[in-house]
Amino acid sequence: MIVAVDIGNTNIVLGFIEGDDIVGTYRISTKSSRTGDEYGLLLVQFLAMSGFKPKDVEGVVICSVVPQVMHSFRASIVNFLGINPMVVGPGIKTGVNVRIDDPRTMGSDCIVNCVGAYYLYDGPSLVIDMGTATTFNYIDADANIRMCVIAPGMQTSAHALAGDTAQLPNVEIARPACGIMATNTVASIQSGLFYTALGGLEKTVEVCHEQIGSPFTVVATGGFSNLFKGETDAIDHFDPALIFKGMNLIYKRQKQHQQRRHE
Repeated sequence: MIVAVDIGNTNIVLGFIEGDDIVGTYRISTKSSRTGDEYGLLLVQFLAMSGFKPKDVEGVVICSVVPQVMHSFRASIVNFLGINPMVVGPGIKTGVNVRIDDPRTMGSDCIVNCVGAYYLYDGPSLVIDMGTATTFNYIDADANIRMCVIAPGMQTSAHALAGDTAQLPNVEIARPACGIMATNTVASIQSGLFYTALGGLEKTVEVCHEQIGSPFTVVATGGFSNLFKGETDAIDHFDPALIFKGMNLIYKRQKQHQQRRHE
């Protein structure tokens, strides 16, 4: 069994993977003040909740966009599992190429999602990741990542409204029960967040089809993606576990590469 760790700006999500099956997922808030011991205790508890022990873990792969958390989290893996984790970044064989102006600026989560989409959904793909930010990444038929569009995520937009206005509250991010016909403040914000996100999503996909000019698969992932199930024809697949699947593919590829080097 391997542990896949997605360290994001808002949450750290852990996936326990046996073969190609994700057998457990857990989510904790991202806090740079947490120590390695705190992360380690949480990890051991999550393993126990899924029926595993530390000795059952063969390897750990980490994808992180929060550098200040990496030191303590890496220490938790080393101290509690006795494993040096694989960190997605320079030197790791991902199976894709980053063809943007400065490849070092692309988040490892975007790369991992593109790996998952390309190898699991038959080639050229547009990956929409709806989390703290909403990103659109296009990978072509030759496994080259050619595009990255970044927009505020729905929660980020909600926090901006509440923080920059005197009378608007923070609201739960949800599909509005009233549709667009909102008649109170909470419903008004929910409707505004939902329908502007939906419209922006559909327009961005439309422009991608126009400018790319060749067929591709649209895959949506991230914490808010399932809100749009049944609401749009612009998305071909909803896959909340895409990043874990991508990390699993990268882990296996890197291990095969290391084995060939030692043969």
